[in-house]
Amino acid sequence: MAAADDGILRLVEGWLDGVESDDRRVAAAPPDAVNTISGAERIAGPVVQAAGGISGGVHFHVAGGTDRTDPPNQLPAPREHFVDRAQDELMLDALREEGTQAPQTIVVTGLAGVGKTALTVRWLQEHRAEFPDGLLHADLKGHASGTGPRNPGSVLDHLLRSMGVTDPPAHDDERALLWRSFTHRLRLAVLADDALSAAQVRPLLPTGAGSLLVATSRNNLSGLLVDGARLHRLGPLDDTASLALLASGAGSRIGDDPEGARQVVRLCAHLPLALCLASAQLAVRPRRPVGALATALAAGKGPLHTLRVDGEPTVGAALEESYRALPDDVARAYRQLGLLPATSYDRTMLDAVLGAERTERVVRTLEENNLLEDDGPERHRFHNLVQAHARQRGETEESPESEAETVGRYVDWCLATATAAEAVLTPSHCRISRSYCQPAPPAVEFAGHVDALEWLASRRFELEAAVRYCATAGWDRACWQLVDAMWPLFLRLRPTEWWVEAHQLGWAAARRAGAALGESRMLTSGAAGLRNAGRHREAGEWFRTALHQAVRDGDARQQAQALNGLGNAHLALGELSAAEEHFSRALALRQEIGYRRGVALSRVCLGKTALRTGDPESAVGHLRRAHSELLEEADTYDAARAQAFLGRALHEAGGHEAGDEQLRQAAAEFDAAGAAHWYARTWEFLAHGARSGGERTEARRRYARARALYEPLSPADVRRIEEQMRHL
Repeated sequence: MAAADDGILRLVEGWLDGVESDDRRVAAAPPDAVNTISGAERIAGPVVQAAGGISGGVHFHVAGGTDRTDPPNQLPAPREHFVDRAQDELMLDALREEGTQAPQTIVVTGLAGVGKTALTVRWLQEHRAEFPDGLLHADLKGHASGTGPRNPGSVLDHLLRSMGVTDPPAHDDERALLWRSFTHRLRLAVLADDALSAAQVRPLLPTGAGSLLVATSRNNLSGLLVDGARLHRLGPLDDTASLALLASGAGSRIGDDPEGARQVVRLCAHLPLALCLASAQLAVRPRRPVGALATALAAGKGPLHTLRVDGEPTVGAALEESYRALPDDVARAYRQLGLLPATSYDRTMLDAVLGAERTERVVRTLEENNLLEDDGPERHRFHNLVQAHARQRGETEESPESEAETVGRYVDWCLATATAAEAVLTPSHCRISRSYCQPAPPAVEFAGHVDALEWLASRRFELEAAVRYCATAGWDRACWQLVDAMWPLFLRLRPTEWWVEAHQLGWAAARRAGAALGESRMLTSGAAGLRNAGRHREAGEWFRTALHQAVRDGDARQQAQALNGLGNAHLALGELSAAEEHFSRALALRQEIGYRRGVALSRVCLGKTALRTGDPESAVGHLRRAHSELLEEADTYDAARAQAFLGRALHEAGGHEAGDEQLRQAAAEFDAAGAAHWYARTWEFLAHGARSGGERTEARRRYARARALYEPLSPADVRRIEEQMRHL
C-alpha cells in the first residue's frame, strides 16, 4: 500500500482516539497533517475526500453512531423453556469483576448440546444495563459442518458494520486495528458464539474499560486463559431440571409415567439439546406415551440418531463435528476408548491401552475439546452420549483385529490390577498364575488393604462389563481368571446377584477352556455366592460337583474346600450333624496337607456349629484357637471374623464384658478394612449381647446402629434387625 495510505490510517486512528464517550466526535486534525491520495487509491472507513487542503475542525458522524439513540442488541431472544441454571449464573457473576477498568473475557465451555449459548444469552440480557454501547453477537461457526469456522476478519467486518462503520477496511489486520481503536472508549459486550480456537477469538476482544467478551466453545480455549480469561465449565442438568425441561412438551404425561420420563432423561444424558428435541417430539404427538419415546430412544442407534431437527440427527451431528476436528492420532484414541467396556479411565489404564507415550496428548486434547471430563484425581470419563458416539465411530472405523487388540490390552490391565488387589486382600487365594492376551502389563502396587478394596469397589461395574465381554467374545481363559481375581470383591462387598452370575459365566468358560482348576475355583467360590443369596440347596449341589471333580483330579486342597463349603450349606439349612461331619473331614484333610490357614477356617466353622448346638464353651475353644492361628498366618480379615464369633460365644457363655471387648476389637478391624457388611454384623452381635445381658436400652441403641449400617447394604438384614427391635 502507498505511503499515503499509512498517513490516512494514522489520521483515522487519531480521529478514533479522540472520540468522546458522549457524542463520539473526532478532534480536528493538526494543521500540519498533510495526506495525499492518488486517484487509484481507495480508503475504507470514515474519511474526508477533498481536492485541496483541509483546514478547520472536522467532525465524523459514523452512520448510526452519534445520532443513534438505541444501542444494538443482537443477542438471540432468550429461550422460552429455560430451566434452573441459577448456580451457573451466580458463578458467571463471580467471574465478572464489577467496576474494573480493564476489558474482560469469560470462556463458557462444555459439551455440545449442554446449553452454553442459552445460558450466556440469558445472563448477558440480564446484565444489558451494564453495557450502554450495545450487545453484539458473532456466530463463529467453529463446528459448523461445511461452512465454518468463520475467519476473524469477516467477523470483524460484521462487528464494525454493526456499530455503524459503513465501509470497513478491506484487510483483516486493518480491521483488527480499527476495532481496537473504535472500541477503546466504548462499554459493550460481545458474545463470540461457538468458537473453535483462541486465535479465532483474540482479534474480537473489545478494548474499552468495562467491556466484556464471552466466548462459548466446546474447547477450553486455553490460549485465552493464558491471556487472563476466566473459565466456566457448564455441565448437564440435574434430574429435577431435566424432568422440568422434558415436561415443557410432555405436560401431564410426565406424571402419568414417571419411570418412563426418568428413562428418557437418562437416555438424553441430561443434555438440554437432547431433552428439548425429545420434548418437541412429545409436543407434536400429544397422545404418545412417554414410555413409548423411551423405548424408541433405547432401540436401534439410540438418541444420537433418533433426536432430529428437519430430518437431521442433531445431537449426533454436533458430536461428529467435534470428532472430525481432532488430530488423526487423537481421533483414533477416541475410537479405541469408545470400544472399551468401561465408563471411566485412569492414568494406568490409559497407559496400558494407548501406550504411555500417547496418554498425555490424548487426554489434553480430548479435555480441551470437552469430549473427556475429569472424574476425580487422575481419572477421566466420557459423557454418556459422547461414549455412545465414540463407540459408534470405533465400531465403524476400527477393524475387528484392531478392536480385539485394544480391548485385549484393557482386559489384561483389568486382570493384572485385580490380581494385584487380590494379592493384598486375600493372598492365600492368589495362587494361580495368569495368562494374558498381550505381554503382561506393568504390575500395579497398592498401598494397603483400604487402597486395594477402594479400587475394586470403584471398578466393580467396569470389571463386570469386562467379564461379560470376555464371555461373549469367547475369551474363556481371561473370563474365568478375571472372575477368580475378583474374589475379594465378592467376599467383602457381597454383590449377591453378580456374585452368582459371574461364577456361572466363569464356570462355563473354564469348562470350554478345559481348565480343571478353573472349574473347581468357579464352583466353590460361586457356591459361596449362592449361599450368600440364601440359595443353600443350590450351593450344596455346586459344592458336591466341586468335590467330585477334586476327587477325580486328586486335588486334596480343593476337596477340603468343597467339604468345608458343604458343611456351611448344611449349617445354613439347620442340618447340624451333617455340618459338623463335613467340617471335621475338611479339618483333617487340611491338617494332612499342612494347610494351616485352612485348618483355622475349619475351626471357625466348627465354632459356629457349636454355637448353633448350644455349646458355647466348645465354641470358645475352637474360636480362640482359630483366631490365634489366623493371626499367625497374617490373615487379619478372617482373624477378625473368628474374633467376632468368639465375642458372641463369650456372651452366650455368660462373659458379657469379655464378649464386648472381643466384638469391639473385631468391629474396629472391619471398619479399618472397609468391610462394611461384617462391621454391621459385629454391631448386631453387640446388640445380641446387650439383650442377653438384660440391657434393653443399650441393646436398642446397638440395634439402631446395626440397622443404619445395613441400610445401604442389605434390605433383608434391615428387616431382620427391625424384627429384633420390635421384640425388645
